[in-house]
Amino acid sequence: MRDHNPPGSAGSDLLPRVAGTLLRLPYEPWRFGDSIAFEAMIRASEVLDDASYAGFGLGFARGWEATRDGYQPLDLTAPGRALVELADRYDDDQALQAARALADYLARRRRLQGVFVTWERSPLRQPHGGQPLGATDQALLEDPGAGVFLDCLHFDPPFFAALATVTGDPDWGQLAVEQAAAYIRLLRDATTGLFHHFYLERTGRCYIPDWGRGQGWALLGLLDVIDSLPAHSGIGPVRAAAIGLAEAMADRQRADGHWEIAVDHPGSGDETSTAAFMATGLARAARLVPDPSRSRRLRDCADRARLATIASIDEAGVLTGVSAAVWASTVESHYHHVPRGFTVAWGQGPALLALSQPAADSDGAA
Repeated sequence: MRDHNPPGSAGSDLLPRVAGTLLRLPYEPWRFGDSIAFEAMIRASEVLDDASYAGFGLGFARGWEATRDGYQPLDLTAPGRALVELADRYDDDQALQAARALADYLARRRRLQGVFVTWERSPLRQPHGGQPLGATDQALLEDPGAGVFLDCLHFDPPFFAALATVTGDPDWGQLAVEQAAAYIRLLRDATTGLFHHFYLERTGRCYIPDWGRGQGWALLGLLDVIDSLPAHSGIGPVRAAAIGLAEAMADRQRADGHWEIAVDHPGSGDETSTAAFMATGLARAARLVPDPSRSRRLRDCADRARLATIASIDEAGVLTGVSAAVWASTVESHYHHVPRGFTVAWGQGPALLALSQPAADSDGAA
């Protein structure tokens, strides 16, 4: 077995402790967060030279395919990119056919402003923190209508891009780039470079422009498309948005390596999953930046985020301080008060990826 201690890690047993938690999470196919957890399982098998993690992922996905009764709305959160990678890794034609079928289903959804609808009834919630709703927000809570949500930038475009790479079908690559570009047009704030959490069809507007973890979903989703389709004729705007988002997040990193829950709201609170996402995302984005000083700055920020992540992992391998599912609210303060302290896929998956990301070395390589 390989050394469990990648460059700069905090101890030889930290990676397997975190990896072990991935196999104990209560997966219910499918839910938000599964995508990054299953991708982390693949990474765990690579770094630890232990096929059991990737094997668990493939077996779980195969079991879902064998027992499902049609498709369900939440199947849009299935770890499609991971399923394609696992099918390719194990030369599993049945798994690849399942991925194709799932992608065909997902590609039949209607679109809002060019993006596949996430929810026909958006999951708005009474805001945490007790702030009373005004009449407009209360009406939306009762009848929110359809919406597009930022988390799904980590689902659809990377899934379609992976299919294009493995199958050689350029139509999936075109759909991946189109969807990524549509998310950018719809949810990205051109002034800050950050992404809004969601868009509602009923009001025709975007909401919550600075949710920290949401920027992580967006950055990794954009980078996955770029990595799969680097030579695609339409990849330029996707690359520019990824670099812009990475640099915007670097601008907002705290001295301790973390970010505020709402990155443009000092005092909005501590939540550790953003640093875990950014430890990987900023390091990957740095490779896209030709200017050495800008690239080095992103790598340095990634290192600080990685160290902050390591410091937040307890003896059981759990990333502490991670919030429960946020769902959504039109009220910004909701995000500041979501309960924290949960062992969840969107904490453990990014933590594993952060740990397996080597520290920047002296000549600027990451």
